[in-house]
Amino acid sequence: MAFKGGILNGVRYTEARHMGGAITPELVVLHDTASSLIEGSAADYLQDNDNKVSVHFVIELDGKLRQLVPIHRRANHAGASSYHGRKECNGFTIGIELVNPGKMRAAGANGITWFGATVENGHPYTVEIAETSEHGRGMWMHYPEQQLDTLLWLLRELFAEVPTLKDIRPHWYISPGRKVDTNPLFPLEHVRAYILGRDDPADAEAQTGSKALPDGEMAVINSNGDTLNMRRWPSFNPNIIAKIPDGTTVPVLRRGTFDGRAWLQVLYAGQEGWIVASYADPVAFALPR
Repeated sequence: MAFKGGILNGVRYTEARHMGGAITPELVVLHDTASSLIEGSAADYLQDNDNKVSVHFVIELDGKLRQLVPIHRRANHAGASSYHGRKECNGFTIGIELVNPGKMRAAGANGITWFGATVENGHPYTVEIAETSEHGRGMWMHYPEQQLDTLLWLLRELFAEVPTLKDIRPHWYISPGRKVDTNPLFPLEHVRAYILGRDDPADAEAQTGSKALPDGEMAVINSNGDTLNMRRWPSFNPNIIAKIPDGTTVPVLRRGTFDGRAWLQVLYAGQEGWIVASYADPVAFALPR
């Protein structure tokens, strides 16, 4: 896969009505669409609207990708913004929109969007209340794994193609107090560490939040005939590093509880990674001492 004329080969391209002249991209800015979740709704609007907004890429909930502006052309996605003292970020950034309803108000376990739609928790997306100094308090929707997988793939392609790219930031970082996307459930530091090759604080958190088990502890994978995802960190963020076949016996290195769920760090195919403890035979690993 490669870019030709600033357009990613093999990906659907529909040219946005509003785009500017040539730019030299130095930063990727990540956005939430704060829109309907219906496929194509946000992308169609960003392709052609009377508000003169546009963006380079839109990623749907199921991971489908659409490009609207060539990567070396200006898109109108950042608005009033500043990156490390440099203003007018549209002039040196690539914008990526993730379909997401944005900040919602809570209605029991569900969320109500700014435009009055209900996002039901678990049907098929999950929502939860979160609060940060950058976002305030609200109900937010998690980003599906397929969407995050496409984002990571796209970012790898962009950083391989564009040598001037230096950083990845959310919209709230360049427009603090004005914007709150991406939402607080977005795995920002995981993504930045994975693409930029920097130390990930999640590695240290996994160590301090778990306990080493004695040598010789083993577990048998029990995933009902399916493979089990082994992850770099004990979380469901985009960090799968291997798939372990059902029935495989693996050494267990550490055990910990993260976000209310028990995880095991195991050794498989020469790699250390984390699995959900409930998918390991409960008689095969030691309880915490």
